[in-house]
Amino acid sequence: MQESKQFEFSNATSDLVRVVNEYWEKFIFLLPNILIALLIFFVFLWLASKVRAIMQSRLNSKSKDQITADYLALISKWIVLIVGILLVLQTLGLSAVAGGILAGAGVSALVIGFAFKDIAENFLAGLILAFNRPFELGDSIEVTEIVGKVKALNLRTTHIRTFDSRDVFIPNGTILTSNVVNLTANGLIRSDFVVGIDYNDNIQDAIDLIERIAKSVEGVLQKDPPYATVDELGVSTVNIKVFFWAETDDYKKGLVLLKGRVMQEVTKALLGNGFGLPADIQELKLYDYQKTLPVELVNGPKEQHPAQDA
Repeated sequence: MQESKQFEFSNATSDLVRVVNEYWEKFIFLLPNILIALLIFFVFLWLASKVRAIMQSRLNSKSKDQITADYLALISKWIVLIVGILLVLQTLGLSAVAGGILAGAGVSALVIGFAFKDIAENFLAGLILAFNRPFELGDSIEVTEIVGKVKALNLRTTHIRTFDSRDVFIPNGTILTSNVVNLTANGLIRSDFVVGIDYNDNIQDAIDLIERIAKSVEGVLQKDPPYATVDELGVSTVNIKVFFWAETDDYKKGLVLLKGRVMQEVTKALLGNGFGLPADIQELKLYDYQKTLPVELVNGPKEQHPAQDA
């Protein structure tokens, strides 16, 4: 019995050694192909980056559309990488796998399309955005209540940096199906604000002063001069709405800061010329159980006691 166990163990050991030798011989036989495959992979990896850089340089030099140039360059990089992977498979003797990938591309595309519907949708949306060009890199846009600068158009998302320095990545499909407001496309934008004056003031004099002061602020467009008009008769003020135009190459600096300067100058001019800027009127209501107004006199004259007078 013991001899039979020793015999089985020796047979198993010899079979294991034989299998290891066979795999070792196959590995030695395939080693040149493996080294060539690794070389091909790294060459195509370098070539893909080089092709992307060349495409970006050539397209940017011939066209001012940087988004389309970057997007096409990124697609060309992935095409070179896929070709490199197919060559690696051919070199390793996996031509059947490579042929299967190419032959089943149609079926695979259908299956992958259902499995990764959102990814495929965002990729195609990015391709449409790259050619349709509703915005350029550096433009300030508003989409889905997010306002910021376009930093990049990627294969799946659009990178937007908001004015409070948050990085937001919106799916391309969302942008394609949403209303996109480009705040800097034509380089001009109109802004407005409201200022309230006293009812006793001369409204037309105030309007003339506001228009003159707003026009004198640096950055306000002169070809489309600012104007003001009565917007509302408020509770305590006559509200005048002021409109002015500005350039929007830099939306944050060109409009937000400019609006603040115009408001400061208009306020200073109105106060300096005797116009009143009253606060809102507050109404105090006394209920039935309150017979007197609860007012406390602060820092008033001290009460004198009879004992002290004596």
